[in-house]
Amino acid sequence: MLSIAYFISSHGYGHATRAAAVMTVIRQLQPNCRFEIFTQIPQWLFAESQLEPFGYHAVLTDIGVAQQDSLTEDLTETWQRLQKFLPFKAANLVSLARQINQLGCQVVMCDIAPLGIAVAKTAGVPSVLVENFTWDWIYEGYLYPESLQPQIDYLRDLFTAANYHIQTEPICQPRQVHLTTSPVSRRVRSSAKQIRQQLDIPMESKVVLITMGGVPWTQPFTEQLAHHSDFYFIMPGHEQGRHGNLIQTGQKNFFHPDLINASDAVVGKVGYSTLAEVYQIGVPFGYISRPRFRESPILAEFVNRRMSGLPIPETQFIDGTWLRLLPDLLALPRCPPETINGADQIAAQILAWGF
Repeated sequence: MLSIAYFISSHGYGHATRAAAVMTVIRQLQPNCRFEIFTQIPQWLFAESQLEPFGYHAVLTDIGVAQQDSLTEDLTETWQRLQKFLPFKAANLVSLARQINQLGCQVVMCDIAPLGIAVAKTAGVPSVLVENFTWDWIYEGYLYPESLQPQIDYLRDLFTAANYHIQTEPICQPRQVHLTTSPVSRRVRSSAKQIRQQLDIPMESKVVLITMGGVPWTQPFTEQLAHHSDFYFIMPGHEQGRHGNLIQTGQKNFFHPDLINASDAVVGKVGYSTLAEVYQIGVPFGYISRPRFRESPILAEFVNRRMSGLPIPETQFIDGTWLRLLPDLLALPRCPPETINGADQIAAQILAWGF
């Protein structure tokens, strides 16, 4: 039986959903495969992706970037955490390596979580890095204290040390790797009709999904939504309830790709998981870029080149004036759904390597 240790970044939900998409296809191709998941992403996200049974281990695998909210980074906090986190303590590496050996894991997969690469090396098993960016590249894009250079160099060396390297579009820093794939996303499970019936939304109504990728955020414009009664708005997140034409679905009640598929357009932060799911489904995307985050302009460029999208300035999103753009957004054509999902490409390659 193939047993895979999967170390996953806890920065947002995008890395976890990408990993879940890959694990789902591996499980379909090899039903007796077992996953041991190491992350601080909540366990329910993997359960809702129908990955059970799996082992879950709450471990901090990387620092990522600390957030004040879904659109604003806290760089001071990031640097402080990073300097405490790196370099990895030898005792922690030995303990985790012993754990994955006892669990019988033959390979460690890492969705940009550098800890997994270090643990794999200590355990004497191969590592597979899956990324569209690495943290050393992200940190280099900020103005940082010179004292942080050792951490950046340490991370770069770790990512380079992975035995196998896979990059998924949109790629921030193209390199010579073992495999390059299309965007990776989880697949739709329920039809648009089923979801709309559950939400009591008529099939002929226009629906806009507002999503910020799982990071808590305030909604300063929610009262303005009532003035646009021609539309229904779906907002996943921590709150749940119905207020006129606004439906807040909560965090765990609906599978996110299904909500996108039931919508006529998506408005939200241009993060990897949202982009990949919208790309696979093909609805128009009103995206909010984060120019301070180095990945964001590359994702925005991908939307402009390969998808049906409309940029929404952050200030207009916050003050609600983006609602005036709804007719333009909904007038955009729906792109044909993609037939190639990077999750299929990665899963096939992992099994072909024969760990």
